[in-house]
Amino acid sequence: MKQITRLVDAVAFWMQQLSGVLIVAMMVTVLLDVTTRFVFKVTDGGIDLTFIGGIEIIKYGLLFTILFALPYCVDRSQVVVDLFTERLSDRKKSFLEGIYFLGYTLLGAGMTIRFYEAVHGAVMSGTTTQDLLIPMNYIYALTMFATGMLAIRALLVAKQRLCTAMGFSA
Repeated sequence: MKQITRLVDAVAFWMQQLSGVLIVAMMVTVLLDVTTRFVFKVTDGGIDLTFIGGIEIIKYGLLFTILFALPYCVDRSQVVVDLFTERLSDRKKSFLEGIYFLGYTLLGAGMTIRFYEAVHGAVMSGTTTQDLLIPMNYIYALTMFATGMLAIRALLVAKQRLCTAMGFSA
């Protein structure tokens, strides 16, 4: 089980690294889009370096930036309200955290199932993005992978927290 956990953690780590690359790519895309539109306006259309699809690159880049960062950060990004939990023992806190992570597991699993259905719908309809004409089934499949990783990682973290709450070695 520890090998599976290490594998999932490694995949989640590399997904987060890719998320960082995507956010930089989004910034560069915005910078290039604004710059080329400015050059086009200043030259009254004499120099046209504008490109189509900038909005789609930003839109899907943002989607994957968030979805690829979630699996790695799911166990590090919880807001704990100390007012309600300050008097609880560490075991009870671990139990509550385990329940929260089971909720994230259900959220990730629900989204994965929905995007699985969306992949098949997009294949049947042949839907593409508006500007770049990328088949939507590719985007949905990548989204399904990311939400599936969120569900798996949240489940493993929930198992670890619940085992800690019960006094077992995770």
